[in-house]
Amino acid sequence: MTQFVYKQIIDDLKMKIFAGKFADMRLPDERSLSETYQVSRSSIKRALTKMENVGIIFKKRGSGTFINPLYIRNESIFNYEGSNLGVTDNFQMHGKKPKIKVLSFEVIPPTEELQRDLFLETHDFVYKIVRLRLFDDDPFMIETGYIPIKIVQNLNQTIIEGSIFNYLEDSRNLAVTKSFLSIFAEPSQADDQELLHLKENEPVGIMEGVFFLDNGTPFEFSHMRFHYKYLKFNTFVSVH
Repeated sequence: MTQFVYKQIIDDLKMKIFAGKFADMRLPDERSLSETYQVSRSSIKRALTKMENVGIIFKKRGSGTFINPLYIRNESIFNYEGSNLGVTDNFQMHGKKPKIKVLSFEVIPPTEELQRDLFLETHDFVYKIVRLRLFDDDPFMIETGYIPIKIVQNLNQTIIEGSIFNYLEDSRNLAVTKSFLSIFAEPSQADDQELLHLKENEPVGIMEGVFFLDNGTPFEFSHMRFHYKYLKFNTFVSVH
């Protein structure tokens, strides 16, 4: 329950930050926040520590806690703050929610590349799932995923219209917690231009790699093609 509380506090503080509720770029002190949210100081401290670790805020000794102006200006649409790496949970844009449109869903034999990447045999068939991701009605990503049937035997249209990773957690007690991803760009193709509303001379961002279950099993090979304006990631580096 404590974890749920501190996440709620983070979400609310981020919403207030982007709504301009802290005009002086300074957060109230821990005691004031504890009274505002009616929670313990430890929950406030945990929320602020998480926010500081990812660069949303910074503490100035003797002066208080301040909002990082670069965070406001350069907010990434990818926000990973938990154990679930799914797109539905982690890709966000203020005022809009991700939507999913299934473009195709079929079972195919694994290619040599999939056999290598997912540790499969030639007889280990996979689901091939192609989905269009949108913010409201604005398309931002074409996602092609390959999932071994031997790991999840009963995927269907209803499940893949939502979060597959959440389905795994809720129904199968499995969590996708690690990934190895490559990020790059290339010229857009005809399908990219049609589905992502790109011009012929505009590039497409690529993110592809393997997602792993918490027990180390390779779960999915995913190839994601982004509208270039949405391919933006931030990181916070501590220099010692």
